[in-house]
Amino acid sequence: MAESSETTAAPVLFDRALLLARQARARRLGAATFLLDRVADDFEERLCAVLRDFSNAADVWTPGELLCGPMRDRFKNVVHVGLEGGLQEALPLQAESLDLVVSALAFQFVNDLPGVLAQIRRALKPDGLLLAAMIGGETLTELRQSFAAAEAECESGVSPRVAPLADLRDVGALLQRAGFALPVTDLDRVVVRYDNAFALMADLRRMGATNILFERRRTPTRRTTLLRMAQIYAERFADPDGRVRATFDVIWLSGWAPHESQPKPLKPGSATTSLEAAVKRTQK
Repeated sequence: MAESSETTAAPVLFDRALLLARQARARRLGAATFLLDRVADDFEERLCAVLRDFSNAADVWTPGELLCGPMRDRFKNVVHVGLEGGLQEALPLQAESLDLVVSALAFQFVNDLPGVLAQIRRALKPDGLLLAAMIGGETLTELRQSFAAAEAECESGVSPRVAPLADLRDVGALLQRAGFALPVTDLDRVVVRYDNAFALMADLRRMGATNILFERRRTPTRRTTLLRMAQIYAERFADPDGRVRATFDVIWLSGWAPHESQPKPLKPGSATTSLEAAVKRTQK
């Protein structure tokens, strides 16, 4: 049977125009940047460990400017791809034009992450590097659980409030699928403490990270539900001093555009020593 030439479009989960508006509101309120600041410091450390020069770099959809200050001195040319031109997730990057692409705290709001990774892979020169950080894993698990319990109790139903998040294995598989060589993923778990759940929600607004799902609830949450959510949050996730915990998982991902100089895995059957012989040598 012949294969269909049609491709399956990625589901549209996120209202990226709303994301742009929420980020603008966060700047007006006075942006909460503690997570982005931590990620920026980690970016500098990780890039310093890469012993090579990058002439041309692009920063994709980072809220703010990531490649600035001391880091920017390493690059001859830096392009910042703002969210304003990326609502449809098409990147204005020429093929094999970049040595480095970075992105911080943006990929979690992408509808077609495999497609975006493939675009970045094409934009990188051979042996070019992608280094990105995105929210995933168990982020805001406390808030999700508390809202679900409160809505089930007060409204006999649960509405989608927190976006579906990728885990470490998902991201690693997507890097391989996009054709990156030497893909690496790791996770940085950040636990932040607040006086109460409402203080956390205020920070989320100032991070531009509130609900942008197309299937989000469109009517205001009942006061009774909000108060019960905060009560459940305090009951389940408070420390002895009464302050509550909020988990943020930052998934780091990196991969290289393939190049002949990169290490290659051995072909099956090409080993010159058997596993049995190696085990016997270690036991002597």
